[in-house]
Amino acid sequence: MTRSPRVLLALAAVAVAFAAADTYVVVLALPDMMASAGIPVDQLQRAAPIVSGFLLGYVAMLPLIGRIADLRGRVPVLVAALLVFALGSLVTALAYDMPSMVTGRFLQGVGGGGLVPATLALVADLYPAQRRGVPLGLVSAVQEIGSVLGPLFGALVLAVADWRVIFLVNLVVGLVLAAAIRSIAVVEVRAERASKPPARTFDWIGLGLALVALVAGVLVFVQPSQLMRDLTYGQLFIPYAGDGRWLTPIGLVAIGAFVLLVVRCCTARRPLLDVPDWVRTVREADALGAVLLALALAGVILAFATADPKVQVFSDQGLWYLVGAALAAVAFVLHLRRTDQPLVPAGALRRTPAWGAMLVSFFIGAALIAALIDIPLFARTTVYPGSQLMAALVLVRFLVALPVGAVIGGYLTHRAPAGVVTAGGMVLAATGFLWMATWGLDSLDSPVATLPLVIGGLGFGVALAPVNAAVLASTDDDVHGLASAFVVVSRMVGMLVGISALTTIGLRRYYAEQADVPSVRDVCDGASRCSEFSRLLKVAGIAQEQTVFTGAAVCALVAGVLALVLFRLAPTRAISTGDLLRSAG
Repeated sequence: MTRSPRVLLALAAVAVAFAAADTYVVVLALPDMMASAGIPVDQLQRAAPIVSGFLLGYVAMLPLIGRIADLRGRVPVLVAALLVFALGSLVTALAYDMPSMVTGRFLQGVGGGGLVPATLALVADLYPAQRRGVPLGLVSAVQEIGSVLGPLFGALVLAVADWRVIFLVNLVVGLVLAAAIRSIAVVEVRAERASKPPARTFDWIGLGLALVALVAGVLVFVQPSQLMRDLTYGQLFIPYAGDGRWLTPIGLVAIGAFVLLVVRCCTARRPLLDVPDWVRTVREADALGAVLLALALAGVILAFATADPKVQVFSDQGLWYLVGAALAAVAFVLHLRRTDQPLVPAGALRRTPAWGAMLVSFFIGAALIAALIDIPLFARTTVYPGSQLMAALVLVRFLVALPVGAVIGGYLTHRAPAGVVTAGGMVLAATGFLWMATWGLDSLDSPVATLPLVIGGLGFGVALAPVNAAVLASTDDDVHGLASAFVVVSRMVGMLVGISALTTIGLRRYYAEQADVPSVRDVCDGASRCSEFSRLLKVAGIAQEQTVFTGAAVCALVAGVLALVLFRLAPTRAISTGDLLRSAG
């Protein structure tokens, strides 16, 4: 393999890591983002679309993007995903209300999610099935490093600057990575050709329209006070009707320039962006099927996102979301049977390890989310009740072990069957969870508490590469992007279902424990008695987290057993001389 493909894969992995970091950054920046959108901090539920918007973009569009990566190529999708991520970062950084902020986060989710299947499929393009374990492990490790560095990066930026700087950094990094990947791809194409390709006329008119639309759009978002107060330029921001920002002279300039840019891209011989070609690719990828599947996934996401875990797994409104998701799923299946070019080609996931990887990934996600959510909750319930930062640092001990485990898992996948490696990782994860289920009030004060966190993190890391290796080894080359996308979607849906179900079970345990706690009036007749009442409530909270950890251990073990059974036929292990002699005999 030449040097350029390795550099290309490294840049793609860095892009995936940066998108992963952005997922965790927003958790720290959320209070400041709420304030900028005019939402009080004590009304956290109103800010849910900021998080769910990213999740919808990330999950619902993944299958379509994965299929486009199979049809159009990995590099064009990587570049396009980075540009969409950069655009979403710009919109989020300039957001002035909730709709604009959610739009930016949705675009970030679409772009960030699109990087994952394209990168995994790129590994499959560059390495044969028996040699993919290590590069898949390295890609997974880099991605998990992004998860570790995300909160630290966010805390650093928020300590010295406004939350918008986080997304401006995302904008710059996204553009730089897109340019770097594009330039390497061009060098590779030219190297394969004996001579330099014919010169292409640059679309300066399209570039000019794009710059006008961008500058005018930025002015609509920012509304600089210096221009607003000017008697001449201030008229550009006066609405023609109502109080909307876009029904202004400068807003209409932005809209008009954008419309002209689209027309230019559709009609010019050498446009800035070949829109008709992308439209044809989307049609070939089965746009209608992608919409139906996106609606089904969106229904599942919203059903569990609107749940009240105190009383049920999903709310009454969530039931309607699930009904809608079921109808969309039925329509999707019927559509696949009737269309000539389905989103999921016939037999694409027919092999057991292919669809088995999705099932295993679902249970891995259900177990993993318990660590990401409940480890910090346990820390705040016990030793760090007033410090979100210290509670997050407890989770960092778990996250740091993930990339190390991913590298180990990639190496082991090269030497042992994928099912055995996955099962081994899940046994480690279950061991860590069962150990956490024994934690008490003062357990985190002991250095020994780090051991289950590291063991659990290593276990989840070990399982990343073999699951991806199994699905890539069991599917054809022309559906690697789609298959990788479905594995990621399965894990994300598993996380949603898992956190809702496990939290519901845990809270029921909490209320059962709380029922045995005397009332405040009966207990608090003195400072010492009130302290005892507070301790009893903490004990009830610990019982809740112990239940969640135990349930997560069960999910991890289920994932391990399924991997042993379903990955038996996945050809992911390197073939030794002894294996060749035995097969020849």
